[in-house]
Amino acid sequence: MIVIAGALFGAIFGAWRAKSRKGKTADILQYAVVHAMIFALLGLFVTLLIHRAAI
Repeated sequence: MIVIAGALFGAIFGAWRAKSRKGKTADILQYAVVHAMIFALLGLFVTLLIHRAAI
């Protein structure tokens, strides 16, 4: 669940960031995808840490 939320938040944040820098459509899509991957990966690590700490 954290991974999906991180990916969605990252995509929205990346798109907003590219749009604020006056990027074209391709720039906005690239920023959205890259930020979604980064935030999903961070969410995966957070999920793993939570599961490890619960044991």
